[in-house]
Amino acid sequence: MNMKYISAFLALALASMACGFNINVPQMPTPGADVTDDILVKTPKTDDVSLRLAFGAGDMNLAPGASQLVEGTATYNYAAFKPEVNIDEGNVQIQMGEIKSIPSFDKLKNEWDLKLGDTPMDLTIESGAYSGVFEFGGLSLNTLTIKDGAANVELAFSDPNLVEMSTFRYETGASDVKMTGLANANFSIFDFSSGAGDYTLDFSGDLQRDATIKLSSGFSNIIISIPEDVDAVVTVDSGASNVSAGSGWSKNGDVYKQKGEGPTLTFVIEIGAGNVTLTK
Repeated sequence: MNMKYISAFLALALASMACGFNINVPQMPTPGADVTDDILVKTPKTDDVSLRLAFGAGDMNLAPGASQLVEGTATYNYAAFKPEVNIDEGNVQIQMGEIKSIPSFDKLKNEWDLKLGDTPMDLTIESGAYSGVFEFGGLSLNTLTIKDGAANVELAFSDPNLVEMSTFRYETGASDVKMTGLANANFSIFDFSSGAGDYTLDFSGDLQRDATIKLSSGFSNIIISIPEDVDAVVTVDSGASNVSAGSGWSKNGDVYKQKGEGPTLTFVIEIGAGNVTLTK
């Protein structure tokens, strides 16, 4: 894990109340030896499954391939980071332990390496300052919600989502996020909001139906990649941003269009300042 990155955003990670932490500051315990816990959550016997992953600072890897709802490990060297699993019928929560004081972060280790099953579910990920590698291809996500602080995230749908996703929401702070294969997510609505940062949104994949994408950002660099055969309409509402559109795009005022076949991607982009690049 990049400790300089984590240290720089420590205050934001620990202040992230989305994970439900209660924090007192006075002491600085020293991390100990590495501990690895197995995490196994059986698939609930209900049609209404909700999985919430609440994570603070560290590294989190998610991938398909579990035979149950969740399978994997958590490795940490600070006792307070021991994950807690809470199950209430179809509602499952895996949460980093409660932090009562700030440890020394010189040798911090906090790593979740989890595989998810393909049972239909609502998935929520809430984190502070962390690095994430997420592969969601081949899962069955009814909804996907991600809320994080200062993050470095690579997210992919390398294969189609097995069910129709009603809503994909992503809220982030000052981050570096790259998402690929977004057409495979099979969402109706994608709502992305961010602080300053660098963001790449690649809409390759199998687009099965019309979808609406709302992007709201501060001072950012945003790259939107759309295959040239996909029908797309992009409206940019900006005070002081630069918009660059590649070949194949027409422009009328603040509206950019690419003619294609099949379903349509409709974008509404609100950006304070920065750069928006439309590319293939």
